[in-house]
Amino acid sequence: MTRVLFLGDIFGKVGRLMIRYFLPDLMARERIDLALANGENAAGGVGITPGCALDLLNCGLSALSGGNHTFKYPEIRPVLEDESSRLIRPANFPEPCPGRGHVVLETKSGVRVGFGNLMGRLFMNSSMDCPFRRAETLIQEMENDGANLTLIDFHAEATSEKRAMAYFLDGRLGALLGTHTHVQTSDAQILPQGLAYVTDVGMTGPHGSVIGMNTPETINVFLTGRNHRFKASTQRVAIEGAIVEFNDLGKAVSVETIRVKDAREDFFQKPENSPDEPE
Repeated sequence: MTRVLFLGDIFGKVGRLMIRYFLPDLMARERIDLALANGENAAGGVGITPGCALDLLNCGLSALSGGNHTFKYPEIRPVLEDESSRLIRPANFPEPCPGRGHVVLETKSGVRVGFGNLMGRLFMNSSMDCPFRRAETLIQEMENDGANLTLIDFHAEATSEKRAMAYFLDGRLGALLGTHTHVQTSDAQILPQGLAYVTDVGMTGPHGSVIGMNTPETINVFLTGRNHRFKASTQRVAIEGAIVEFNDLGKAVSVETIRVKDAREDFFQKPENSPDEPE
């Protein structure tokens, strides 16, 4: 059996600190063979920098996926283009585009895990290539690179698009795990032909917020219709994600969502732990 942990959108420095302090124990307790995460909100809640990516990868994550904020910081492009990079971006960005849409990683027991990334179009970016057609070639690319089992982070807004993708790939993909909304759903399931699925695995970051940001500034946007500068919250931090267990044939046999809270309310009030955005 191979147990893969996939964590939802890591949000700002508070999310990165949660990974740093709690990921090792979580992996040991759950007997995790490989830990992955979506990192596109790691820098100040919007985008990812080389420093943020390195910080997360040094904490025990084996690879990071992206989404609609992947290219916010221009300095991330050389990292994406590095052939040894473990930072991937949605494979259905129109070409030419820096970076890769998948990576194949090997566990300590020698299992090769294909980790892919796609982005939805509905209510997001209509200029993206079709994620459904790109998914078919993405799976083939991972298998061509020697993957024994495969999973995809589908970074999308609409529940309908995510569920349609799941049924479209059932029987051809090991797991489809949704990100982007920062709200964990309660529909972890194995579809009829064996695909492990969760509409959204949630957010690793501050849950006393509006999807990560301080509530007063966010409420003002809705009240006034004008843009305001957002600041990442530090309240009610938690790690959210999903664990998928695969058998020796690369088929998913179980999937469950997880949530790990930090009960120490003063944790992020200490000077050494306070956020300094975007790093």
